[in-house]
Formats: sequence, C-alpha cells, structure tokens
Amino acid sequence: MDWKTIGLGALANIIISISLSEVFLPLALLGPIIGGFLASYLTKGFEDSGVMEISDGAVVGTMSGIIGGLIIGFLFIAGLGDVIAITGVIADNYLLTGYVIIQISVVVSLVLGLIGGIIGVVVKN
Repeated sequence: MDWKTIGLGALANIIISISLSEVFLPLALLGPIIGGFLASYLTKGFEDSGVMEISDGAVVGTMSGIIGGLIIGFLFIAGLGDVIAITGVIADNYLLTGYVIIQISVVVSLVLGLIGGIIGVVVKN
C-alpha cells in the first residue's frame, strides 16, 4: 500500500472540503471524491502486482477518505469550516455535537473516497 499517495489524497480531501465548506457547504462533498481519485490514480501498484484493479482503487480511496474524514471532523470541531447547520440542531451538548460531527465526516468521506477511488482506477485504465 502506497501511504504517500494515500496521505496526498487525504490532504487534498481536507483542503478542498474545508475551503469549499466556507463557500457553499454541499460543495465540500467534492473533497473526498477528489482525494480518493488522486490517491488511486497516483498509486502505481497494489499487493505486489503492477496492475490496479477496481477493488484496489476502492481500498486506497477508502483509506484516504477515512484519514481525511477524521482530520476534517476534528477541524470542524476546532471551528474551521462552516458546520452551523449541523451544530445548530444539537448545540446543547458539546460532547454529543463533536461526536456527531466526527461520525458524519468520517462516514461521508469514507463513502465518497471509495467512489473517487473507483473513478480514479477507471480513468487510469
């Protein structure tokens, strides 16, 4: 597994998601897709074979999404990004708010990173 490209995909996920959430919150969903795409497109090979299959791209995109989603969740809790829509609903309990934000960001980044990883392999092949 190429951790440098997974880290690059996670970094792209974080930067794009945080930046676009300030502009228009639904645009932040492009971050995990682009991060998963970059991670799988730039990976040279997987598991001692020189050929990337769709399942390999899904794994790399998912790893990129999980790492990026965790960091995005913590950055949202720290005050970066625009998550008033989420925190306004459950603002009474700060611990519950933080937990919900982290869970939502990880699940959304995981699924969209997986989709981006599959797209990256399809475009690469």
